[in-house]
Amino acid sequence: MSKKYDTPAINTWCPGCGNFSILNVLKQTLDEMNIEPWEAVAVTGIGCHGKFTDYIGVNGIHTIHGRVLPVATAIKLANHELTVLGFAGDGDAFNIGMGHFAHAVRRNVDITYIIHNNLIYGLTTGQTSPTSKKGYVSKTSPRGSWEKAINPLTQALTAGATFVSRAYVGEFSHFKDVLKQAIDHEGFALVDVLQPCISWNKVNTYEFYRDRVFKLEETGHNTEDWGLAYLRAEQWGDQIPIGVFYKSEEAPYRENFPALRKGTLIKQPLRRDMEKLFREFM
Repeated sequence: MSKKYDTPAINTWCPGCGNFSILNVLKQTLDEMNIEPWEAVAVTGIGCHGKFTDYIGVNGIHTIHGRVLPVATAIKLANHELTVLGFAGDGDAFNIGMGHFAHAVRRNVDITYIIHNNLIYGLTTGQTSPTSKKGYVSKTSPRGSWEKAINPLTQALTAGATFVSRAYVGEFSHFKDVLKQAIDHEGFALVDVLQPCISWNKVNTYEFYRDRVFKLEETGHNTEDWGLAYLRAEQWGDQIPIGVFYKSEEAPYRENFPALRKGTLIKQPLRRDMEKLFREFM
């Protein structure tokens, strides 16, 4: 594998963390898609995933809690030639970041949003997160979580996402194929990544997923059928589907801006003739 995406930063994730797989899948994907380091931007929020911008050698912005999507949207509008990758944990994305999620989806912003979904707050030592399943026992829910879990896939489908997928870190090649499709997609692409937190989540382990995940494409799944995608997205138990649930072709958000038809904003002159505008409002 090419080392051009490596950085000198010392990795401090817990040994065995699913984040290592996400990092390696991303490096291989960018390399195989011939996306150079200066052609991509990684935006991260707060959580264990947030160190991603230290460990991947592309342009990077580490933003505040829950604000990955507005930052990624601004970057894509400023230079839509860039491959913009948003990274968020299940807490970052679906707690304080939940409002931004629905709006980025309905606008169909041309970014790939990768959720590091370990169903728990790992960075802050094991509290329940928005995706923790009802009944989950943790230090903040000793009698079991009372809340229904957020389902990233059904949230995306309901908001009108044009690409909805799930991957599992233990299926490396399959994960890479899903990520390539997401990056290629013109519009908002969700990749909900199931990853064990080996330090705090003792339920959703590698063994748990190994015995349950199955690939949608091996079942003849129709990715153009929204209703079927929603039914599959709700499936969680003895069998957990992974792969592309739904995709459709719609114009990405940037096509709504006439100024962008002339090219990226960064390549357009900064000087503007303001005299005409002033006369209009005199």
